[in-house]
Amino acid sequence: MTQANSPTALTIRRPDDWHVHLRDGDMLSAVVPYTAHSFARAIVMPNLVPPLTARAEVSAYRDRIKAAVPKGVSFEPLMTAYLTDTITPAEIAAGFADKTWVAAKLYPAKATTNSDFGVTSVRGILPVLEKMAEIGMPLLVHGEVTDPSVDIFDRESLFIDTILALLCDRLPELKIVFEHVTTADAVAFVKSRPQNVAATITAHHLHINRNAMFQGGLRPHFYCLPVAKREIHRLALRDAATSGDPRFFLGTDSAPHLARDKESACGCAGLFTAPSALAAYLQVFEEESALDRFEGFASLHGPAFYGLPVNAQRITLRRSPSASAERVAAQISARDQHIVPFWAGEALPWKIEAEAAIPA
Repeated sequence: MTQANSPTALTIRRPDDWHVHLRDGDMLSAVVPYTAHSFARAIVMPNLVPPLTARAEVSAYRDRIKAAVPKGVSFEPLMTAYLTDTITPAEIAAGFADKTWVAAKLYPAKATTNSDFGVTSVRGILPVLEKMAEIGMPLLVHGEVTDPSVDIFDRESLFIDTILALLCDRLPELKIVFEHVTTADAVAFVKSRPQNVAATITAHHLHINRNAMFQGGLRPHFYCLPVAKREIHRLALRDAATSGDPRFFLGTDSAPHLARDKESACGCAGLFTAPSALAAYLQVFEEESALDRFEGFASLHGPAFYGLPVNAQRITLRRSPSASAERVAAQISARDQHIVPFWAGEALPWKIEAEAAIPA
């Protein structure tokens, strides 16, 4: 609930998105402006097809992203390497040294969208992880096991017990970001570890539990991976995000798909949250009476973990009365197709003041 004494405006350092999917081609051109509008920097996921494993591929992709940023908008894509069973410590270290990438992403093979080329055994890439620990390069982890015998709602907690805890014990100096955590188990695990283990939290996992996928029928636009969990987990995530603990920071995991692919017989996992994620996060902090901690979560904790400077720019977000709050677009064009954004048609009370231009 909105607090009676809640301010109508909040000015913070410009935030960053520490986990986003921008895709490529027409989709890239359609979605980049929304992330660039809200965030100064973003950690860009490498799960294209084929995946981005080589420095030249990552550099070329970064150029395509920059070309899609609207003129007059300041935005820096921070690139990541896609870990495979065959990538070498030398290649990882070289790309980190020349600033091609700032981190590497671990996808367990077949865990999520475009992860078929991912790692089949963490033990098999230990030399790479040891090199990353040595040079201070962060490891970004999609934390789910992929054994088909494991219930999909248990995949994250089992990953902690069977892989992540052992990895942290084996390489205690390795900087690890447990991406898009969805369970109280993950929150507790991060809190139990030193400051070199952190986690990103999405806006949608703060807003919905698993019931959202089934209310009134099968709701494909609420299907993501990791899937939303029980209400007790959503509440644990809200507590962690708004706690002020520097090990938790903003990562939207905005992941656009064409509506036809979301609404098909085998719908894609992923929610396109970029257009309204910042407003949705801020709504949660207001509801939890934690507006004073929002700048830390959105703008300060992430740079501190990655060893990067905070942004000098500031933005102001303003809250409108519910009757005049602007509604999220019902759909967004991607050339001759369209994307349905998360919160489509809903009114979110907070909005960035003096918005940058967004293509029609």
